[in-house]
Amino acid sequence: MRYQASLCAATSLAMLLSTFPVETKAAVKNALPADITSVMHKSRYAHATWSLLVTDLRTGKTIYELDPDRLAFTGSVRKLFSVGLALNALGAGHRFKTPVYRHGRVGAGGVLHGDLILVAAGDLTLGGRADTDGNIAYTDFDHNDANNLGTAILTPQDPLSGLDALARQIRASGIQTVTGDVIIDDRLFQSYRVPNGNLLISPILVNENMVDIWATPTKTGKAARVNWRPKSAAFGVRAAVNTVAAGKAADITLSDDGKMHCTWPAACSGTVAGDIPIGYTAPLSGSSTLVRTFRVENPPSYARIAFVEALARAGVRVRAPLMAQNAARTLPATDSYAHDARVAELISPRFSEYAKLILKVSLNLGANLSLTLFGLTKGQGTISGALAAERETLVNRMGIAPSEFDFPTNGSGSPDSRAAPRATVKMLEQMSRGQNSQSFRDALPILGVDGSLAGTGRSLPARGYVFAKTGTTLNSEGLKAQVLAGYIEAKSGRHLAFALYVNDVGPIKSIADVADVFADEAQISNAIYEESR
Repeated sequence: MRYQASLCAATSLAMLLSTFPVETKAAVKNALPADITSVMHKSRYAHATWSLLVTDLRTGKTIYELDPDRLAFTGSVRKLFSVGLALNALGAGHRFKTPVYRHGRVGAGGVLHGDLILVAAGDLTLGGRADTDGNIAYTDFDHNDANNLGTAILTPQDPLSGLDALARQIRASGIQTVTGDVIIDDRLFQSYRVPNGNLLISPILVNENMVDIWATPTKTGKAARVNWRPKSAAFGVRAAVNTVAAGKAADITLSDDGKMHCTWPAACSGTVAGDIPIGYTAPLSGSSTLVRTFRVENPPSYARIAFVEALARAGVRVRAPLMAQNAARTLPATDSYAHDARVAELISPRFSEYAKLILKVSLNLGANLSLTLFGLTKGQGTISGALAAERETLVNRMGIAPSEFDFPTNGSGSPDSRAAPRATVKMLEQMSRGQNSQSFRDALPILGVDGSLAGTGRSLPARGYVFAKTGTTLNSEGLKAQVLAGYIEAKSGRHLAFALYVNDVGPIKSIADVADVFADEAQISNAIYEESR
């Protein structure tokens, strides 16, 4: 923890009352300083609504407030709830264990007369992001947002490394040939989609169920360099990307809107086409590499093909066809797997590492998976059951009033999750008192340092002292919500929890407009850091 001596600015009551409308009904002792209200009164927020709550974590005292009970859209700040409850339920040290069982006997020559079954455990990364220290790698611009933000920086790890590790264990167990099939058991929970239908939440994930495409320019008029991962017979990529003159816009499209609609055993591929200019620079990240992704729409069958290929690399022959649908209908009863039939097991990094990945880069897939995993600890295997269990826990265990939040459909936030600043601050306060408090705070983006706040507030005095989740909701009206919530190590030495909301900002021209609102909320968090007393 870093501390600095107290330095509080004195501001006259007359100035405070003149800089913010009386109808806010904020108590005089909690009146907002001019450094905050001057940002809220910018012309871009003429039709927007602001709300704010800042409390002292030690005393519980309210430092600043502005309509703290206003129910408003949270965007991805909703992830504080889904990931926080999963962290509490599973524990920071929880490790996912993904086993492989033989269903049949092993005879002479290492021949398995039967099937190999990989039982999905809801492991978000399945070994595909693990570094040499056993941590989970991430970048400030994650591949999950490549298509939405137009930018991503890929991690260097091999997304197939977990499947390869399992395959090597199977070969070491003595199995050399499989006469039956390779099957993925994905019955851990009922798969579902988020409201817009673009994201499928499944118990089995290879490269978070995506295929990454990256392109760089060559010479004007020549084909660009295009590559992809994972490399698998399950999905090929056809490239039709041209290099154009410097100064022209990058214009890249993916077939089928980037969705992988495969009906194996038929061959399956996608096309990436368009133009990339000399000297290409990605928005936000400034990367010289263009990254896009295809999403896997049939995760069990894709994982099965990739696993059969991994087995071949390890020296295990599978007699069943490589290109085939996952034969889930032939699976044995879920409670029939014998311990002595286990031939491999992949053990994940600690769940605290997953929380860091999800919250640092705002990983929608991971937040929804966290909600589902929390639901499983309460005996719920559907998204509706998980949402009901979450609500019961937030109300009865976290002390959040039912009227202070509404999470109707998903665990990641958009498009419909709402909460009052008071609910968010209560969640932050509760998490700060539990045994997972340090893991939770360490998972948050740090202003001007990493995650979704890496490029924001780098020159502010509060850089490195604000630990907060960002949340954005975009719809047909423009920027519906931009939210920032977390912890501040104030200049006064106080440790604060805060939730800052702006809703109904309105039309935007580009992603740069969203970045400007990010910067304004960073200015407000800096004012809280400087002014809190």
